[in-house]
Amino acid sequence: MSLSVELVSQEKREFIDHDVDMVLIPATEGVIGVLPNHAPVLTTLSEGELIIRKQNAEESFTIFGGVVDIRPEKVVILADLVESTFDLDVEEAEAARERATKLLAEGASTEDRREAHRALRRAEITLRIKRKMQARGTVLRIIHEEDQ
Repeated sequence: MSLSVELVSQEKREFIDHDVDMVLIPATEGVIGVLPNHAPVLTTLSEGELIIRKQNAEESFTIFGGVVDIRPEKVVILADLVESTFDLDVEEAEAARERATKLLAEGASTEDRREAHRALRRAEITLRIKRKMQARGTVLRIIHEEDQ
């Protein structure tokens, strides 16, 4: 038995596969591990790493908010922002962190400070996930149905 998984961002469908073994979802209540025949759940997403596992391969995404609908045989993830962790740019994240830190130190307006805090949080999450990926070593990627 397997799961059907669909990951959709505000811009496009990021991932779809109908033969997934497991999904690890960063929900606001904590990480949810989803296997086939999971009880139905509708919850909000937090910021973090979404991991989709299929046999000996996995696909990984950085998620920043959204909702997830979990059914016994299907998981639909509607993410506010999503990026494949295989495409994460460490140099860009470090530069974004430096810009945000500098802006916060300069005493910017309330709106600019709010945006700087968001940018800083995204950069820190990106860097943390990239370090985790490097610690896990080489991971085989899933070739999902849109690539075939």
